Amino acid sequence: MHPLLSIQNLNVSIGTKEVVQGVSLTIQKGEVHAIMGPNGSGKSTLANALMGHPAYTITQGTAEFCGKNLLAMEPHERAQTGLFLAFQYPRSVAGVSLRSFLFRAYNAQMAKRNPEKKQKSPIRFQKLLQEKMRELRMDPALAERPLNEGFSGGEKKKAEVLQLLMLRPLLALMDETDSGLDIDALQVVAEGINAMRSPEFAALIITHYARLLAYVQPDYVHVMVRGSIVESGGRELADRLEKEGYKRYGITESA
Repeated sequence: MHPLLSIQNLNVSIGTKEVVQGVSLTIQKGEVHAIMGPNGSGKSTLANALMGHPAYTITQGTAEFCGKNLLAMEPHERAQTGLFLAFQYPRSVAGVSLRSFLFRAYNAQMAKRNPEKKQKSPIRFQKLLQEKMRELRMDPALAERPLNEGFSGGEKKKAEVLQLLMLRPLLALMDETDSGLDIDALQVVAEGINAMRSPEFAALIITHYARLLAYVQPDYVHVMVRGSIVESGGRELADRLEKEGYKRYGITESA
């Protein structure tokens, strides 16, 4: 059995600056991993590079997803295979409603992953969408508004988790989904992530703080500093970082 995701000695640059240096990481199905680290440590760069963002250049190393060469895939092929990225700063898309965006994305991905299954009709899709929005305590009127346009910070993050629940990827890269959320919104987002947990699903949660991890219990926690993973452990590592910060790694500030 292949690991769900296997990264070996990955280096990533933005322009001429090398941001990620020699990262190796293995994620199996059913596991939840968390990467914690100070600002500028390369956490978001790693997630964006894995998703295929064109601004990030992989200069060394390998990455396999579902036993296939991830780096040889276009971004849409990575999504169709089951990789998902929840953005730290979700973009707005004028003229495209949240419902329309999700309907097209859902049918495009399901047609690739389950070609033998009949695509959902707009009516059946709408019923599923309303069900998931209720679970996230989202105003159903948001589905008819342009994607993220005029949404509050919490609504944008809930919309990211809504996409997660609708598209049901194999691996979710959650890039600081907890940033800017009040405690109520944080709990709703955590409930959405926990609702996805199964032997077939895995997540890589990127965060500064341990507060999200109080609701979404990780199997493994990794510390990323200056572009490298410098320590790995269990949930207790997140608790220690919350108390001590990153001083032991030569970082004087944790934010």
